[in-house]
Amino acid sequence: MVEEVRVALAEDEAIIRLDLRETLEEEGYTVVGDTGRGDEMLELVAATNPDVVILDIKMPGMDGIEVARHIAATHDAAVVILTAFSQRDLIDQAIEAGALAYLVKPFQRSELVPAVEIALARHREMRALTDQAQTLADRLEARKLIDRARGALMDEAGLTEADAFRFIQQVAMNERASMADVARQVLDDGRRPES
Repeated sequence: MVEEVRVALAEDEAIIRLDLRETLEEEGYTVVGDTGRGDEMLELVAATNPDVVILDIKMPGMDGIEVARHIAATHDAAVVILTAFSQRDLIDQAIEAGALAYLVKPFQRSELVPAVEIALARHREMRALTDQAQTLADRLEARKLIDRARGALMDEAGLTEADAFRFIQQVAMNERASMADVARQVLDDGRRPES
């Protein structure tokens, strides 16, 4: 079973918007909404929480680059930009605003799916890297906390390094807490072994 990919699209030309919707649905995507205005797209994204957002650059209400910036800051979605202009500066602005793929109009139907899939893949990679960075940062922070708590136990409770570590580890296991949480108790609440 292929996972459902939810798409929202904004294109001010109704015929192109309809063609996009039909093509996406024929290819198995779920189109959760479409609009011809950039400002309405922000409301649509907030209401439907799509996986992919397709944005025309030139739209009334708010242009696609500005909408992409808002989406990048507030939602977890891959952005594809549609443009009739292949000017380098607009493409650079779109990428800087968070777009992960773009299509130059008039585009072939066969170009749409690869653009959507590229944007999705890049988005997943970025999310994985972000998650990994947070995990590594969390681990490093926990290790620093545990080291500081171990030092406090050695200085203030006269424990050896091994005994201090074992105390933190044992309390964590007994209380089903993380070692970082126990280290915080040692540092913040003055928790010590009972003599």
